[in-house]
Amino acid sequence: MYANMAAAAMAHARDRRANTHMATASTAPTTSRLHVIFILAVKPYSDSEGSSVEDAGTTASSHARQQELHFPPIRNGADYLVSVVDHLTKDNVGPRDLKYAVLHLQAGIEVLLKERLSREHWTLVFTDPGQATLRRFHEGDFESCTTKQAVQRLRSIVGCDITDDERSALIALAADRNALQHYGLTQNAHAVEARAGRVLDFLYRFIHTELINPTIGTPDESLSYELNLVVKGVRSIDAFVKQRMRRLRGDLKGHEPRTIDCPSCGQNALVLTAAQPNHRCFFCERVFRRAEVMRFILTRREQGLRRECPRCQNHALIDSLRVASEEALASVCFTCNCVIPEAAHDALAGDQAPAGAERQSFSAQ
Repeated sequence: MYANMAAAAMAHARDRRANTHMATASTAPTTSRLHVIFILAVKPYSDSEGSSVEDAGTTASSHARQQELHFPPIRNGADYLVSVVDHLTKDNVGPRDLKYAVLHLQAGIEVLLKERLSREHWTLVFTDPGQATLRRFHEGDFESCTTKQAVQRLRSIVGCDITDDERSALIALAADRNALQHYGLTQNAHAVEARAGRVLDFLYRFIHTELINPTIGTPDESLSYELNLVVKGVRSIDAFVKQRMRRLRGDLKGHEPRTIDCPSCGQNALVLTAAQPNHRCFFCERVFRRAEVMRFILTRREQGLRRECPRCQNHALIDSLRVASEEALASVCFTCNCVIPEAAHDALAGDQAPAGAERQSFSAQ
């Protein structure tokens, strides 16, 4: 896929202009710039010292431009993450807070992941690296890769340590952002907070392991301050999630064999029921149809495959799911509702299942 990439000029891989391209990804005007536009639109007047508002506007505009010129990718990404923490750690989190938490968290993801790709090689931030040109890269005249593509390239080409759970959370957030931008999004506050906490934790570690040299640290005091705010926000959100899960223990007790991770909030609180078409997550209160659960799980995996169930022979068996009753990952059939430990797959396929290998079916609720 990347046949032409190897022939690209590696001397340009870490060109400083790459940082300029990534740093200007945000198009939102600053408050200072808007304020300057208003001042310049009115008739100037002189004060007792003889200076005019035009002079003040020119000075403010110049100062705003100086601030904008020094906003490198890591600082830009960290600033987005601080905004997310601000919106999600308020006493009363409202719909507007959730909206901008989703938008700014996705913006932070794109800036930071693509910054790491550009450090490896500038062509990797293109949707099609084989069609990349240095001119288009420096001019910003190209379609950049999606979050899913960025994660895949970071894992397979750069060698970044991104787990399947982290990959799933990043892709799910990108889907929420697209829904919010194009046709609206209805999402529970608990789900947004839980997922944001996981993504923030990942990005905090990603910045330190992939973008900041761990042997020398960072001399940027402002960046250090912002990252400290992020880690405090992560701890606050994590504490909320743990407290809520403790409160739900009574509701989830007895349902362990049919409780899996919720594809919306990521918590192990989605209870599957055999006798009803809808299935509820006790953490985020979202209700799913069974086919919807399967679609969510499969589309967020690198290889979204279903296998034939050795019990009912339907292609509805999904591997590597976290079931509350199992110590290790297990497979769940979404037709006959059996739970099979992954270690027993081969034995079951050969009709030589050891005693207890096939768990009880999900009971009706």
